[in-house]
Amino acid sequence: MSDESPAPTAVGPRWWVVALVLVAVAGLAFAIGRFSTFGAQAPSTAPGSSSAEAGFARDMQVHHAQAIEMAMEIYRKTDDPELRVLAYDIATGQSAQRGEMFDWLVQWGLSQSGEPMMSWMSGSEAGHGHGGDAEEPMTDAEAHEAMGMASADEIAALEDATGQEADCLFLELMIRHHEGAIPMAEALVELGSDPRALQVARAIQDGQTAEIDAMESMQARLGCG
Repeated sequence: MSDESPAPTAVGPRWWVVALVLVAVAGLAFAIGRFSTFGAQAPSTAPGSSSAEAGFARDMQVHHAQAIEMAMEIYRKTDDPELRVLAYDIATGQSAQRGEMFDWLVQWGLSQSGEPMMSWMSGSEAGHGHGGDAEEPMTDAEAHEAMGMASADEIAALEDATGQEADCLFLELMIRHHEGAIPMAEALVELGSDPRALQVARAIQDGQTAEIDAMESMQARLGCG
């Protein structure tokens, strides 16, 4: 009789794994933020509260939070393996970026909220037509729409949908969501100077452009309208 046990079969990431990853990322970001403030002051060269870096970090955290919410919703119920992998990547990747942006503001000695949303994009080429050059600051609701974010009704529809309808609705909403993030990243590349923030902005540009291409291919494969 052999003492060897059969090798475990590979399985895809489970819902509880995603939840644990997201909780761990959020907890790490919170811990870094709390402990990094003890006895520390923002460096003299740190971006200020009205800087492009600070505005980007604040607004992109809000933007990423909704992407994570939508990705976790479709990950939980889709039967499409390719879409499930994409949703997992979006949820975990954007959770990590969101935690890092939280820590930037802590390290710079800035609050997690401040200037009106998207006002930091004023004067950038990417801000033209994206709400960043408006004379009057936009409301948060107007900014969310300009950033391609889903409305409360659209989120509710995604939660209620199942099967192909849910898959196609997620792809539609996430493509629009990504299309709203790319001009924000472009604006930071144009206006910012912090090396790490610029590196993350370029990664968002490249990564979300590639994900849009992948999602459009999925739309065609799934027969989305």
